[in-house]
Amino acid sequence: MNNAPIIDKLLQLNKQNIISFHMPGHKNGKIYDKILYKNFKDILYRLDTTEISGTDNLHNAKEIIKESQQRASRIFKSEETFFLVNGSTSGIYSMIMAATSPGDKILIDRNCHQSVINACILGDLVPIYVYPDMDEKRGIAMGVSPDDIEAQLEKHNDIKAVVLTYPTYYGIACNLKKIEKTVHKYDKMLLIDEAHGAHLGLNKDLPLPALSCGADAVVQSTHKTLPSFTQSSMLHIQGNRLDRDRLRFMLRVHQSSSPSYLLLSSLDFTVMVYETKGRYLMENLLEDIRRFRQKIKETDRIDIMEDGITEDRGFKSADITRMWIGIENITGYELERRLRGNFNIQMELSDKYGVLGVASIANTGSDFDKLLNALYKISEDVEANKTEQLQNSAFRGNLAFKNVEQVFTPREALYKTKKRILFKESQGCISGEYIIPYPPGIPLVVPGEKINDEIIQQVMYIIDDGGEILGLCDEDCEWIKTIT
Repeated sequence: MNNAPIIDKLLQLNKQNIISFHMPGHKNGKIYDKILYKNFKDILYRLDTTEISGTDNLHNAKEIIKESQQRASRIFKSEETFFLVNGSTSGIYSMIMAATSPGDKILIDRNCHQSVINACILGDLVPIYVYPDMDEKRGIAMGVSPDDIEAQLEKHNDIKAVVLTYPTYYGIACNLKKIEKTVHKYDKMLLIDEAHGAHLGLNKDLPLPALSCGADAVVQSTHKTLPSFTQSSMLHIQGNRLDRDRLRFMLRVHQSSSPSYLLLSSLDFTVMVYETKGRYLMENLLEDIRRFRQKIKETDRIDIMEDGITEDRGFKSADITRMWIGIENITGYELERRLRGNFNIQMELSDKYGVLGVASIANTGSDFDKLLNALYKISEDVEANKTEQLQNSAFRGNLAFKNVEQVFTPREALYKTKKRILFKESQGCISGEYIIPYPPGIPLVVPGEKINDEIIQQVMYIIDDGGEILGLCDEDCEWIKTIT
């Protein structure tokens, strides 16, 4: 066969000119129409090289990579910045394992990304969970409270580090300044997964960056909300709590010895854009979003998560570049399908109640106009359904992980003997696998936790409605490995 299926499909999708409210942040290359830097996009294939004379070495940076990392450190206001070419996952592994030793406890938010749990497996760590508040109407995690953090630090005085997601996938920013004071009062390290917040420093109307709140180490997915390529990220450090020599060792362990210069080039491009045009482009984006939100609020059939949703919940703020949208009497899964199928608009994710759109400085005013027009048309066409039932089901499902009992640590579970049983009959069993709706990649069940009926119901609903579950060895999700 004279074809290349991945290339062929990507070229086919590229020709469709999909309107992107999903990651990556360069939005199908639209940023290159705004920033014309030396025909960067046209010469990418020529930049794929390796460590030769003049190209420097990521793991021993002395020349051009060092210069670009130092520039990134200056504009992101860190003391030291490391480029990541194995995704934010490699940065999360590295900072956690640089801060801990095998057997240590770490305090993490239960709505964390799976990479944080994986770090517990790799580092032989004991996770202690703090649970987020929930938005009952939309069934989404709202973030963790400073009081809950302090309660766990008082209860477990041998916790080594606190690892939090800031902001959340939905853009909710906890009161990190207050949390920082608590964490450092107990002399613990504060490590932040800021995968969804690399852009926060570009405008005062966005939540404060984690570094500004006093975090010791911060990992950012610059490919999610800024224009670097997928799998390129940054790790920022400040203060002296984290051993930097140990961190450098961990980065060598968890990153490729042959780093991609395409990814490094895209990080360099992002640093340049951030410094020279970032604030201007972000202000334009926020003007488009404010206009879009105002028009949405003029109709009572479309729900968009409000700017001030955090005010009555003790949380700091919300990132308005994250747009959580629901339409009365239609599931989010169906809304996402109609947006893509009928209007060529791709959202970031969907659940039972709504869809999430991720906007970046690469989006244009026309993108928002087309999304608004599509939402109007869909809302007009939707027939009556059981809206209240949709809301309640989404809320119960997203609370399911809060009622899960941890029997073994994730690492202990990895090495336990397992047997294969029908997933529908797994209530009360200890899971030997992850159960992860994707996106966003937040585990409903972690290996070593008991499966309850709420989990089973939630997973079956997601599967029946066309959603995706990762972690199970059975791709049809009929079977699961449980610990005997």
